[in-house]
Amino acid sequence: MPVPVVHHPAYVARLPDGHRFPMDKFGRLIELLRADGLAADSDCHAPEPAPRWWLELAHDAEYVGDILDLTAGPETVRRIGLPLTPALVARSRLAVAGTVLTAELALDHGLACNTAGGSHHARGGTGAGFCVFNDVAVAARVMQARGRALQMLVIDLDVHQGDGTAEIFRGDAAVFTFSMHGQKNYPVRKEAGDLDVPLPDGMGDDAYLATLRQSLDLVWSRVRPDLVFYNAGVDPHADDRLGKLALSDAGLLARDRMVIDDCRTRGLPLAGVIGGGYGPDVDAIARRHALLYRAAAAPTTMT
Repeated sequence: MPVPVVHHPAYVARLPDGHRFPMDKFGRLIELLRADGLAADSDCHAPEPAPRWWLELAHDAEYVGDILDLTAGPETVRRIGLPLTPALVARSRLAVAGTVLTAELALDHGLACNTAGGSHHARGGTGAGFCVFNDVAVAARVMQARGRALQMLVIDLDVHQGDGTAEIFRGDAAVFTFSMHGQKNYPVRKEAGDLDVPLPDGMGDDAYLATLRQSLDLVWSRVRPDLVFYNAGVDPHADDRLGKLALSDAGLLARDRMVIDDCRTRGLPLAGVIGGGYGPDVDAIARRHALLYRAAAAPTTMT
């Protein structure tokens, strides 16, 4: 069965020329997926903007209002690192709704992927690190509110720690947070999640995959989720501008297949989001993100 893909054209919001966030990667990604037969029109789903009450399930009402009303102060905007515009607000609401829809589709079909999402630095009371709203946190809360999933797992393999997700779910036994990330990378101050695995600079494919295998085995021994959210950030790649690790394309693909195969063999629905990926070559970044969808389309390699 084709893997459902969630996408919206407004995932791309115009930024000032020269801005270091590669906003165009979201549009380029869906183009590549369609060209490669990984996102047929019949398998693509478009979200509607997230309503305010969804956002307030994971974020403080005052912060949500400041963003939606475009009244956030300069310190908040500086922390986020993106200009606060109507287009950015619309994009942020759609990306959140996209992850909610991805979770619903994963529960219905076993696996689904968003072409955005993974804004894991957004905390309960503020955005940060190019993240306005924490889409995975909101989606988890919406699934709880709808009674569709009670126990959830976040597997975060973006090179940067999922500090916002860990902060939002601190003390919440219903959501287990696992983050495997660069030890010396952003954020400087890490948040304690349920399982944090810091990695040294320069780690390559073999050591990374061995560490991931050990870590996932530990995760499965500790939690039995109804739903898994997977942040498949490609910034652990050797050529990523903000990464500091040394994974190859093949290493990223093997990583994604390991996570997906583990979930499939356990009968666990998986909602994938793309996370981070940075650099001047938007086409190269989009092709790395497309590896998640290649892994999702492949048959399981495990028995």
